[in-house]
Amino acid sequence: MILKSALWGAAAAVALTPMAYADGHEGERGRDGEVKIIYWQAPSILNPFLSGGTKDVESASMIIEPLARYNEKGELVPWLVDEIPTTDNGGVNAELTQITWKISPGITWSDGSAFTSADVKFTYEYCTHPEGGCAQVTKFEGVTSVETPDDLTVVVNFDKPTPNPYGPFVGGESPILQAAQFADCMGARAPECTEQNFNPIGTGPFTVTEFKPNDVITMAANENFRHEGKPAFASVTFKGGGDATAAGRAVMETGEFDYAWNLQLAPDVIAQMEQGGKGTPVAGFGPLVERLMLNNTNPDPALGPDERSVIKPHPFLGEPAVYQAMSLAIDRPLLVEVGYGQAGKVTCNWVPAPEAFSSTSMSCDTQDIAGANKLLDDAGFVDSDGDGIREVNGVPMKILYQTSTNAVRQDFQALIKQWWSEIGIEAELRNLSASVFFGGDPGSPDTFQKFYADVQMYANTFNGTDPQAYLGNGLCDKAPSPASQWQGENISRFCMEEYDALHAQLSETAGIDARAEIAKQLNDMMVQNGGMIPLVHRGRLSAHANSLGGVILNVWDSELWNVADWYRIGG
Repeated sequence: MILKSALWGAAAAVALTPMAYADGHEGERGRDGEVKIIYWQAPSILNPFLSGGTKDVESASMIIEPLARYNEKGELVPWLVDEIPTTDNGGVNAELTQITWKISPGITWSDGSAFTSADVKFTYEYCTHPEGGCAQVTKFEGVTSVETPDDLTVVVNFDKPTPNPYGPFVGGESPILQAAQFADCMGARAPECTEQNFNPIGTGPFTVTEFKPNDVITMAANENFRHEGKPAFASVTFKGGGDATAAGRAVMETGEFDYAWNLQLAPDVIAQMEQGGKGTPVAGFGPLVERLMLNNTNPDPALGPDERSVIKPHPFLGEPAVYQAMSLAIDRPLLVEVGYGQAGKVTCNWVPAPEAFSSTSMSCDTQDIAGANKLLDDAGFVDSDGDGIREVNGVPMKILYQTSTNAVRQDFQALIKQWWSEIGIEAELRNLSASVFFGGDPGSPDTFQKFYADVQMYANTFNGTDPQAYLGNGLCDKAPSPASQWQGENISRFCMEEYDALHAQLSETAGIDARAEIAKQLNDMMVQNGGMIPLVHRGRLSAHANSLGGVILNVWDSELWNVADWYRIGG
């Protein structure tokens, strides 16, 4: 059935029966031996609540799971519950202030203990602890309490009518933690719990055997997994690090690995690899966007951590003429051609998909160097000493532009540096190991959350088809800081009272048309007020071995969402 328009706003259908695993390859659990996965961005932690990095969320999704998730069509499907609660079946009350989840009977943790509503409630308390820092706290926006009337019932209460109650405990970014394991890891202690964060007990198809951060994870089939005969593989080697080129070759040319994630490579390179005959690329478009984040604070190294995290005006990036000119100077069609080919599209939007939520108010497919220079000239930013660099209050307009180490990203950096030099802005380029850049280590100065630079480039996306929680990453109080253990997804430290108020309106608006209109306004507000410069709407491109069956690419949730269904063809 489809959710009524009065509830939620996504165009996705809602399945009302437990997720059925494919039956294309039946037999004993562990019958197919080892499967080898390579993510060239190496996981640094297996707790998604302490990292916003996709690599960490997806590797953890093989071990810990949410109550419900999204399938390859963007449909919300039950995972650890009997059905998706709706107003029709009584799972969501008429006032839209409460949602009740019914946990499927008989589910156990990998240690054999019972999975209960107490674990779900604990997860809420863990992420929303006032002394902690939770990377996924926007999932719990508006939640006032979580009740547990019995072991199999979870009641989530909201502070106002909430047409989209599917934020908490839904999707790979909001899994359930075992209360017994994480009981001593609340608040400020959360990042100190190394054993728990590296070896979480889960309900998923695999358990951790050994985790070497930024290197390799070995896993074994969960003997207490709820689906008989699943997973087909007895063990997993999950290799991290290297680069996208090596990962692609390892699957499509040498056959050393079975699955390679996020092959951010030029289209001709992918085509050449495919000729190796060992593997097949798979692609699909979701809401993934390569963007430039603009620092809304002053990143001066002379300032201390607290000052560098407080929302203060940047010396010049907050000027509309500056960020508008920086955007105008970029040749997005060329970036798409150079970096992605058919796996990329020009975009001006933070939220380019689903189509219903994609704004059409901005155009950015034509580079205009002359127009960019005029904007800066008219605003009074001039090169007074003739060295090719404009000044602001006598200070040269120089920026530090950082990103993760990757061939496509370094190509983008070189091109954008050149275009910005043509409008009098000098960029110093810096690239960092993806494992560090996207890691959640609160002690590292090089994470994307700390943003100790003027501009940084990366891609991000969201689970599901409704962007409410994702757009919540632009709220003032979601900026990473020492107080939040440097967690939070408002990376630019963008802050507008009008934005916060409009997002609050979205959270209580019903109907897809009305929700889409507000979402588009929030998208435009972020982009048009210097929070970011979108570049490319990216398709997800990965590859699997020809001998690996059951793979279904999912752009709305973790790519590893159905790893329990994978099997060896001919095995």
